[in-house]
Amino acid sequence: MQPILKANNMERVRFDINGPVYEEALKLEREGVRVLKLHAGNPALFGFKFPESLREPLMNGIDESAAYSNSKGMLEARQAIVDYHNGQKGFPNVTVDDVYTGNGVSELAEMLATALFNSGDEFLVPAPNYPLWSICAHMAGANPVNYMCDEQAGWMPDVSDIRRKITSKTKAILLVNPNNPTGVVYSKEALLDVLQVAREHNLVVISDEIYDRIVMDGVEHHSCAALAPDLFIITMNGLSKSHIVCGFRCGWMVFSGPKEHAQSFIQAIQQICAMRLCSNTLAQVIIPAALADSKYTQDMLQAGGRIYEQRQATMDELTKLEPLGVTFVRPSASFYIFPKIDAKRYNITDDSKFCLDLVREKHIMLVNGTGFDWPNPDHVRIVMLPKPEEMAQAIRDLGDFLQTYHQA
Repeated sequence: MQPILKANNMERVRFDINGPVYEEALKLEREGVRVLKLHAGNPALFGFKFPESLREPLMNGIDESAAYSNSKGMLEARQAIVDYHNGQKGFPNVTVDDVYTGNGVSELAEMLATALFNSGDEFLVPAPNYPLWSICAHMAGANPVNYMCDEQAGWMPDVSDIRRKITSKTKAILLVNPNNPTGVVYSKEALLDVLQVAREHNLVVISDEIYDRIVMDGVEHHSCAALAPDLFIITMNGLSKSHIVCGFRCGWMVFSGPKEHAQSFIQAIQQICAMRLCSNTLAQVIIPAALADSKYTQDMLQAGGRIYEQRQATMDELTKLEPLGVTFVRPSASFYIFPKIDAKRYNITDDSKFCLDLVREKHIMLVNGTGFDWPNPDHVRIVMLPKPEEMAQAIRDLGDFLQTYHQA
């Protein structure tokens, strides 16, 4: 029989978050070994509870959720999203017609790429970067092109590198802010610089802002749409992380700025939404209540709150590893940190192997930095979701591992 081969567009697709190291962790668990999986931002697995403020709306909305909704989403949900982005985030006159709900940002990113890119188009994505975006570009036949973020400048986008990477094929640019995997919040100045480049080169701006409600230390998050009302901007957001509902797959995207020149693309998005029928309606019914409840999330981000204290415990222990060649940029958002490990010191030429060796010896699962489009094998992403003492012990175990590690 003829072999059934995967599509050519899948050849360059990789998702190391659930890749070979994850498979090794599952193998160890089948053998009875407890593995601390610090690879995915899934708060409910670490004891974070579903918000009480959402239980009643969820139960009351069950009957309404049994039917398909409008393909863009329930009117009440989209109106709550409009109120949030226009009111709290300062978007320029977004209406319910500009909002599309989805089964997480992941589904919406794939829909967006399908509707936007032709074969051979180039898509500027940051390095490091959450791999979903490069994957969606590959699957649409486009070419993701990495622009560098500068670790020495607090992981801000390198605007000069962005300018060097633009060609006649460049169609869009992505900003992930707050950033995954680094946990940093881009400054207003950095965003304005990138938006000016987009303005000069007529680029579609895609701004992934799903962690905008998980920001600490008094740092202010600025939305691209509010900073550039003259540009057509696609903003991605959702409830998965801020309200501990990852499994609900609750995301949305918002179109802002002038839209007259984007009607062909918008019509394509509407076609894809119609073919999909609608997003998860049980997730949609909780959107108004979730966006009205900022206290639930904010309580976790203050001193004494879980996310704040877990981050502090992680940073305290990582600081102690500096003599072992470990450094990091302080994260101000999300629950990720992206420390650098002195690759030359440990002869690390393959960071995936480093993570495999770590999970086998210390039963701690991290994700290799190259899995986030980082070009060098010298970073790992750590998810800071276990309680503070368990988080601290995991970093101490990483230090013990480094004491004797040398990659063959």
